[in-house]
Amino acid sequence: MPVHTSVSSHDRPGKGGGLGLALGSALAFGGSGVAAKPLIEAGLDPLHVVWLRVAGAALVMLPLAVRHRALPRRRPALLAGFGLLAVAGVQACYFAALSRIPVGVALLVEYLAPALVLGWVRFVQRRPVSRAAALGVVLAAGGLACVVEVWSGLGFDALGLVFALGAACCQVGYFVLSDQGSDAGEAAPDPLGVIAYGLLAGAAVLTVVARPWGMDWSVLGGSARLNGTAVPAVALLAWIVLVATVIAYVTGVLSVRRLSPQVAGVVACLEAVIATVLAWVLLGEHLSAPQVAGGAVVLVGAFIAQSATPARGPSEPVTSGGAERELSARGTAA
Repeated sequence: MPVHTSVSSHDRPGKGGGLGLALGSALAFGGSGVAAKPLIEAGLDPLHVVWLRVAGAALVMLPLAVRHRALPRRRPALLAGFGLLAVAGVQACYFAALSRIPVGVALLVEYLAPALVLGWVRFVQRRPVSRAAALGVVLAAGGLACVVEVWSGLGFDALGLVFALGAACCQVGYFVLSDQGSDAGEAAPDPLGVIAYGLLAGAAVLTVVARPWGMDWSVLGGSARLNGTAVPAVALLAWIVLVATVIAYVTGVLSVRRLSPQVAGVVACLEAVIATVLAWVLLGEHLSAPQVAGGAVVLVGAFIAQSATPARGPSEPVTSGGAERELSARGTAA
């Protein structure tokens, strides 16, 4: 995502390792949809799958929350925001979209996030954006038009597309909040503590929203169909919790801290490619040639929008770091 702090990615330690972490995060997040959709089709409500995912990951990360028990007093706003947006919001909207539209389409729509950030900066904050970033937004929007087949009156469920756009909005918060404190040195909040408490906060919110006491627990004792093959439902859930949530969030947040939001966001675009390929192979979700081409254009546009944002002084266009540093400063002060 095109969001920055006052420290450029060149000044951050462990850049090579950060790229590896970002790639690992994209791989882990990319596999969540293909594991979750069979559970939804087996009878679980999308919100219940989200609750199982987040609550299970929160339980795994609970020892780290105990270790960093002073963090909620120091950074309550950061933890609440991470839990509401980066955890509960992204996952709830994404899984709701999965229940109505293909995995690849849901992720490609989600990667309009760079366009949403730039649109907010340009039209709400009334700050200039670079031409390259604006070109990226135009390409992403044009590619999305092909993905959703606007010429056929939107070939996919409208509510599913709305949920995917909601996930895009919340994903902006994920990258902004993941970068909080990266320039604070030893005083920076521990990323593992942020993730642990973010998951706990997200689980608490989702418990109220999803009401898991009404869930059909028997589904977890049976099997789900993965492109016609029976797979134990509990095995799919274990993958979602351990790999697509715990490992995905840990590697993702650490990569943003070591790189920068925009660099990590560029690598994260691979998540859409990974998810689309996995959905094609494992779920049999075939996209048409125009949709594949449109998806490629979306990713190219997202890449341009995110990479056209070098961290420089506040006098430069906002996509060069001005407003994003302001966002980061507000979050650090919270």
